[in-house]
Amino acid sequence: MQIDLRTVAIKPLRHTFDHLIERFGDKPASRYQEGSYNIQQEHIFHYRPTWDADRVLFDKKRTKIEMKDWYALKDPRQFYYGAYTIARARQQDAAESSFDMIEDRGLAEMIPAELKQIALDVLVPMRHVEWGGNMGNSYIAAYGYGTVITQPCLYHAMDHLGVAQYLTRIGLVLDGPDALDAAKEAWMSGAAWQPMRHHVENLLVLDDWFEIFVAQNFVLEGLLNPMLYDYLDAEFSAHGGTAISMMTRFMAEWSAETAKWVDAQIKVVAAESPANKDQLSAWIKQYRSATREALAPIAQRAFGDKADEVLADLASEFNARCAKLGLAV
Repeated sequence: MQIDLRTVAIKPLRHTFDHLIERFGDKPASRYQEGSYNIQQEHIFHYRPTWDADRVLFDKKRTKIEMKDWYALKDPRQFYYGAYTIARARQQDAAESSFDMIEDRGLAEMIPAELKQIALDVLVPMRHVEWGGNMGNSYIAAYGYGTVITQPCLYHAMDHLGVAQYLTRIGLVLDGPDALDAAKEAWMSGAAWQPMRHHVENLLVLDDWFEIFVAQNFVLEGLLNPMLYDYLDAEFSAHGGTAISMMTRFMAEWSAETAKWVDAQIKVVAAESPANKDQLSAWIKQYRSATREALAPIAQRAFGDKADEVLADLASEFNARCAKLGLAV
């Protein structure tokens, strides 16, 4: 008996889904494209929201920014759910290793008392700021338009919860549960924290979802994260607080990664039209001033006499970042 084996090529009738063929043509699509493009609901709404009857549920008019194609706001990381969770799981493993090493070897006890107190006074209350970031990005995910922007904002909202948890753990490692009570009290009534609390609460009541994106993700995080995870981290490392730097490892990596994503969105929106560029510049000027005012007393506690110099450097770097994106601020 003889058996002949042959290779038979079967030509597929189509290579991807209809909604992707409309945008990219009939060719194989990536997982990111399958989970991100042309899936924003636009039709078959049962009724208009009773609390906002002039708009449909997902309405492009919920922001002053106008785009011909909202799917131009591509995530350079190409995060869909699978890629996002894998990336964060790896970072979490590294962060957990750092915390385990610090606790197993008693490295927290070797931190100079002054640095430990600065970490407790500056880092731990920031978990309340991160909660504000979670709320703002959750709002964008709920009321924004275009999956390529709302999807990463939802991931960003969850990241803020993760950062808040790590800041909480820093407090527990350094001073136990009492650190959390002290941080809450500082947030609620401490003079140094009231400008920041006022600013965060102002962002919670904004209606324009892209204004929140600019105020929270670009301006606030663009000034706050470098102050904490670049400048303050350098101070910790230089004066015997390396263990604190180890505990903020995730935040340092995360803020650098997400800044590239935020910059990509701002650059595309600014290049769309002069009207968009003017609106972005106006928002940035408004919230840059408010953010710097909120950061001033916190920077004073963190850097002492060098606070003004640090804030000036942060502002200069932020302005250069804006200029690189084509914005005149």
